[in-house]
Amino acid sequence: MTSLRKLGSSDLQVFPLALGGNVFGWTADEAQSFAVLDAYSAAGGNFVDTADAYSAWVPGNEGGESETVIGKWLAARSNRSDIVVATKVGAHPAYKGLSAATIKSAAEESLRRLGTDHIDLYYTHFDDETVPVEEIITALDQLVKEGKVREIAASNISPERLQASLDFSEREGLARYIALQPHYNLVSRDTYEGALQETAARAGLAAVPYSALASGFLTGKYRPGTSVESARAEKAGGHLETERGQKVLAALDKVARERDAEVATVALAWLAARPTVAAPIASARTVEQVPALVAVAGLQLTGQELAELTEASA
Repeated sequence: MTSLRKLGSSDLQVFPLALGGNVFGWTADEAQSFAVLDAYSAAGGNFVDTADAYSAWVPGNEGGESETVIGKWLAARSNRSDIVVATKVGAHPAYKGLSAATIKSAAEESLRRLGTDHIDLYYTHFDDETVPVEEIITALDQLVKEGKVREIAASNISPERLQASLDFSEREGLARYIALQPHYNLVSRDTYEGALQETAARAGLAAVPYSALASGFLTGKYRPGTSVESARAEKAGGHLETERGQKVLAALDKVARERDAEVATVALAWLAARPTVAAPIASARTVEQVPALVAVAGLQLTGQELAELTEASA
């Protein structure tokens, strides 16, 4: 049995890899999504990450498609109590921003699509600086008091606004952020390291990094002279042009060879070992992609291996 990790100061216990739901209802149809969710949970996974905005960017979609797929899967498998469901508010085309009224309405819609009476972890998707933190936290606290949300968290927020939110919760005795979802991986470190990570560490927040595999670049499938069929190929392929990207790939290849592990697993294991990180988020479009992700639970890199990767990514 894989040891679960505690999320910050909460009672939530999660598998060390969160399964990203951004592909459900986008590049993975319902049947594929169910198969991926089944494979992940069969491997001991219990932490599913989505957002009400997934996947509004796809022509013909309006947002909420991922939540709907996950809701159908939870109902079909009767396993709601085994899964820690995380979703986000603030970026759905019909519920943009973080006013109290928007948070309240968007949460009801998410609950309906997920077919559940509570969300385990509810993130503000993108901070809305036009709304005072007092209004945001008070609205989130109300959802917690009503039992509709168990724990609250933030994503894409400045260190200053994060600290102000924590201070207000503390002062007023309201629900407090327990986790942070930053953009963070081997080729994007300054998006988290520094003031944001320090704020999270000081406050005892768990980091649940998104884009953990840099849109697929850190799986190792992007190589000079190869072309990859993926909706995110252009974004991921760009890292090949950089010196850092090449150095990181070389270091990942070396550790992967020595440990007989997949490149993706090694990249996730580095992230999982970083200060404050509880569980990186990675998504799988097919069942074949799941084993390399969940294998992070069993791969502990040595101090030397971690140092090599950290140096290559500097």
